[in-house]
Amino acid sequence: MRLRISHSTVYRYNSPVAYGLQELRLVPKSRAGQTIVDWSIKLEGAAKEAEFEDQHNNVVWLTNLEPGAQEISIICEGEVENTNNTGIVGKHSGHAPLWYFQRNTALTKAGEGIAALIEELGTGDDVLARLHKLSNLILTTVSYETGTTGATTTAEAALANEKGVCQDHAQIMIASARELGHPARYVSGYLMMTDRVDQDATHAWAEVHLDDIGWVGFDVSNGYSPDERYVRVATGLDYRDAAPISGLRIDNSAGGNETMQVSIQVQQ
Repeated sequence: MRLRISHSTVYRYNSPVAYGLQELRLVPKSRAGQTIVDWSIKLEGAAKEAEFEDQHNNVVWLTNLEPGAQEISIICEGEVENTNNTGIVGKHSGHAPLWYFQRNTALTKAGEGIAALIEELGTGDDVLARLHKLSNLILTTVSYETGTTGATTTAEAALANEKGVCQDHAQIMIASARELGHPARYVSGYLMMTDRVDQDATHAWAEVHLDDIGWVGFDVSNGYSPDERYVRVATGLDYRDAAPISGLRIDNSAGGNETMQVSIQVQQ
């Protein structure tokens, strides 16, 4: 399946920006099952200073905001050719060893909530079936609801809140899988919806590594494993490692406010 993607992010500031840096992780990964046909990133109000590949094989653009800018536009467009591997990404590769993906982070550290979730999951001989059961249990426990969590919400906090979005579902899945002894990682990317073309946010899901299969994807929010409608862009230990855009800024005046508008289209 060939997917056409258009992704626009516009930042607006009520006072001129004196200095700002952003890291962009917005270039899809080329690997087995996913081929980048063409991809471009255009900047307005900012300039590309460097490009590098991080420890997760993510392509990272380091951009510098133009001094005095009050509007920054980041526009991504391209086509990606995908095949349906029923959620199986395959054997591990890259700079980071597998044990690295069993590390706790501030966002994915397991506590009493994750422990209770695993106890409710129970035991089972089929590891893959148990992980699918875990994914379903998370969605049953934490309903999908926007506006209830944010970028700094931990897996434990979202679990206690019993509400969250795809980012929270992914991080709860990651925290639980690591407690069960499996390497796990966060994935940010795109999903072609069946009911609409226009979207207002990127998507996120989890991948868990099994010795006899390799990396396997779990989209907790939608209740199934990623297929050819999914485009993998960035991976990491948690949201912070794979955030599409992150950065810092210094305003010319105190109390400067930022607004962000995101527009995404994903279609066949």
